Amino acid sequence: MAQLMARDEREARIDDRADRFAYLVMSYGLLAIVAYRGLVERVASWELLALVVLGGVVGFAGRARGGVLTGRWLAVGLTTLVVAAAVAAALAFLRT
Repeated sequence: MAQLMARDEREARIDDRADRFAYLVMSYGLLAIVAYRGLVERVASWELLALVVLGGVVGFAGRARGGVLTGRWLAVGLTTLVVAAAVAAALAFLRT
């Protein structure tokens, strides 16, 4: 049986970077599918959009639990939330 080897900081950093890239690909891929279905096929894909939102909530909860939320991070998150709400309101207004 193979022995477990201690991981060094470089391996952990590479794993973290790979996981981050995979998360970005999955999230933006899901958003692209939701946008395509909504704009081209006129189908609502709420379950896929919920997966993207849930991923963000899990990331936020992990950062909050680890105590690494900074004021800058919160400012960027709130700005993103406000801009997304404004875009959603504008799209809803233009659609009616």
